Amino acid sequence: MQLWLLYRMEITAIAYIRALGATALGQFRHRLMNVDDLTVKFSNVLAYKLTENWTWLIGTDKIPGIVSAIGNMFLKDTNEKIFWLDVGQGKFEIVCDRLQDFEEKLKNIEQVNERYMIDLTTALRLFGKELNDGQLYSYKKLPIIGGDYTVDNFEPTDIEVHFCFAGQIFRQIKDLLDGTIIDKIKFVN
Repeated sequence: MQLWLLYRMEITAIAYIRALGATALGQFRHRLMNVDDLTVKFSNVLAYKLTENWTWLIGTDKIPGIVSAIGNMFLKDTNEKIFWLDVGQGKFEIVCDRLQDFEEKLKNIEQVNERYMIDLTTALRLFGKELNDGQLYSYKKLPIIGGDYTVDNFEPTDIEVHFCFAGQIFRQIKDLLDGTIIDKIKFVN
């Protein structure tokens, strides 16, 4: 896994968890204390596999930096710009032009929770949906085709399978009008 900003993210995540205090999720606070609870480790060899079904959207010059436990990804390009791939919505956006700006954004608790869905990740673990090595939380049904952001719509899934299938689905539906009925999706190895 790329280590270009994990330290800053870990500090911010810990600050957020501590800020939860006595909320309903507070009982889980002792377990969700570091970046490993919010991210998924992957090898540099696997990095290419994670993006190969998304090149139609992200291009070929981006490399994965951080994959969230909830199945989204931060990427960077050769100019050090940081990007966000929201797999649930099939959206790709620039986050900032410099790594230093990204580190600043990680100090904002609301942005960290939005990107890492800390509350949902915590709830998934509270409901016993633990991840094994090489897994992340993936949608049973993508939000873009009617799924939601609830515990029941997520399950532990192999990281490569998650990005492969979601990328293929979005590539096939990207030009459809809202409300179009989808009767068939074709997956390729």
